[in-house]
Amino acid sequence: MTWKIDSAHSEITFKVRHLMISNVSGSFTQFSGSIEFDEKNATQAHISAEIDPASINTREGNRDGHLKSPDFFDVASYPTITFNSTHIETTDAKHGKVTGDLTMHGVTKSVTLDVEFMGLGVNPMSRATSAAFTALTKINRKDWGLNWNAALEAGGVMVSEEVAVSIEIEAVRQEAGEKVTA
Repeated sequence: MTWKIDSAHSEITFKVRHLMISNVSGSFTQFSGSIEFDEKNATQAHISAEIDPASINTREGNRDGHLKSPDFFDVASYPTITFNSTHIETTDAKHGKVTGDLTMHGVTKSVTLDVEFMGLGVNPMSRATSAAFTALTKINRKDWGLNWNAALEAGGVMVSEEVAVSIEIEAVRQEAGEKVTA
């Protein structure tokens, strides 16, 4: 069964260490995707998603502009980040690991997400059935060629290499008469 990611009820966020002393968070506001999923056989699911890196939002316009530049995402040359699952493993009835190919900045690497199935629900407005998932992972941005940094006078660097990624997904089952609505 196909489930479409409902971006109005989902989010992709990240945190990165700044100046070696604090965390700065941000999100991508434009993304889409689908899940081929049967809750009775989760290991056979397939997930595909696309993110628009130009939709990055860290609540600071100058920083967002720098992140869109060739120093980081280079959105003019690499306008899409994609994820396609390659393996799904369940660890219990609600938890599992989703491994897939993450392509960003022209580089494809395998990543594993720790996933929790939050459950199913019916939207009383649209009568559509939704499934919810949460997923966490950490990546090293340099693995995808996002290498820019600046040394700090006191030691260390301006931006950590490790990025913590958190994903909240609500996906709507696609059947005759069901559609994504806010």
